[in-house]
Parts: sequence; C-alpha cells; structure tokens
Amino acid sequence: MLIIGSHVSFGKNQLLGCVEETIKYGGNVFMFYTGAPQNTFRSKIDNNLAIEAYKLMNNNNILFDKVICHAPYIINLANNLDPSRYQFSMNFLRSEIDRCISLGVKYLVLHPGSAVKLDREIAIDNIINALNLVLKKEDEIMILLETMAGKGTEIGINLNELKYIIDNINLEEKIGVCIDTCHLNDSGVDLNYFDDYLNNFESLIGLDKLKCVHINDSKNEVGMKKDRHANIGFGTIGFENILKVIYHEKLKNVPKILETPYVDDKPPYKHEIKMIKNKTFNPNLLEDIIKE
Repeated sequence: MLIIGSHVSFGKNQLLGCVEETIKYGGNVFMFYTGAPQNTFRSKIDNNLAIEAYKLMNNNNILFDKVICHAPYIINLANNLDPSRYQFSMNFLRSEIDRCISLGVKYLVLHPGSAVKLDREIAIDNIINALNLVLKKEDEIMILLETMAGKGTEIGINLNELKYIIDNINLEEKIGVCIDTCHLNDSGVDLNYFDDYLNNFESLIGLDKLKCVHINDSKNEVGMKKDRHANIGFGTIGFENILKVIYHEKLKNVPKILETPYVDDKPPYKHEIKMIKNKTFNPNLLEDIIKE
C-alpha cells in the first residue's frame, strides 16, 4: 500500500483540521507543525478535537501510527555560543516532544541545526549533547533527523554526519532519519542513482532508522546547496526519479510526505497525489491547480 500525504495546517481545529485536509487531498498520512515554525506561539492542545480526529482517521483509513510532526525551524541545537539561546532550543524541543506525546504522535522531524561560527565537529557534538539532555527514557517518540541541503553551515548534509550523531545518542532507539529528495539533490546526491544512496544508508545507518521521506522536486542542479523545492516533475530531479523513490520496495512501509510549493496561493497536494497514484506525469498540473 502506498503511504502518502502532505504537510497540512494545524489551525484552529488542530488535529481534526489536519485530518480533514488530508482526506480532501486523497492522502492516508500527513505531517504538521503544532504551531507556526518560525515563532514560539502555541495554542493549548484541545483533547476533544483530538478525539474527533482519531475517529475521523479511523473511518477514513488514515494511518495514525505513521503521522509525522515537524519541529519548528527556530530550534538550533548545533550552536551554543549564546548559552541562553542554546538552552531555549533545548527547552522548546522538549515542549514540542511533550505536545506530540499528548497527541499520541510517534515521530518528530528535526533539522539538526547550523554551526554558524563554530567548527562543524563542535556543532555536531552540541547536537549530541542537547539530544542526550532532552530525551527521556519514558518518551514514546522518535526524533527524526532530517537530511539537509547544505545551505550555509547546516549540519546533517551527509550520512557520515548523521551516523556519528546517532551512534553517540544515549537513547539511540529514539533517533531516526527523515530523508528529503530536494535536500539530497541539493547536497550532491544524484537521484538517478538512488539505489546506491539507499544501499549506503542501509550499510552505514540501517533502514530500520529511515522513518519518513519528504517528497519534493528541486529548482537546483545536483550539489547547488540552495534548498529550493519545486512541484513534482517540474524540477531538476524529474517525475520518474521521484516515482522511483516513492515506490521503492525497501521504502514501502515508510510515509511519503509532500512539501511542494503552493501554486498561485493554492495547495497542489490533491493534484500531485493523484498524479503519483496514476504514475503518469501531468504536464498541465500547474494550470489545473490554478483553474480549480
């Protein structure tokens, strides 16, 4: 079974709104932020809305055990030059973990962080230190470190960096990986040879750690380190290469999450999911979205 969905909005109806949006797009899984990714404002979790969401998921074959939450961008565990900001990042991550646990969500995607003015080795050790301080043995959650494009001083741009982090986490069973097709392309991974990448992942980290795939085309050539998402089939990766990732036998139980750009302020996900399910590229996709 294809496990596919998109980023959806955790608005006034919270988890219930996420489910309703997912059904509209034809997905059976989804990813959400528990609040705006650029700030700290968070509304109180409404348990009644969550209960209604669970019922709706059950009635519409939404796979709640595969639902993904994404941590906010303002968390940076890699840089500790300002101890107060470093502590803020740890505290905010902890609060996001607690919100996920209260909702029953098992996976939280995290950008590892940026070194800024620090050496990469020190920045990586800061990430390890922070995760070891934040994670608790009783947490029923897995933090998924996202593969990054290499923009600026981002950490997590290759498998060796991710492996080193994972290997040094005390509660290693609570750490996994989320790969992003645009980020892989922009960091220098040619998805024409995705099998080679996946084989390397399997030998270095283990496919049991790969729990989510962000599906995005890229506006950039391989290795440009810019992180600019494109709609499916309208970038440099191409429809067939993206389809190979989505339908790869080794990833059949891993949720695929679309994070592609809105078109004329309209979400593209219903059209892109339909195109992916049909396995046929629609060259008029962008026009169809605008016309809707």
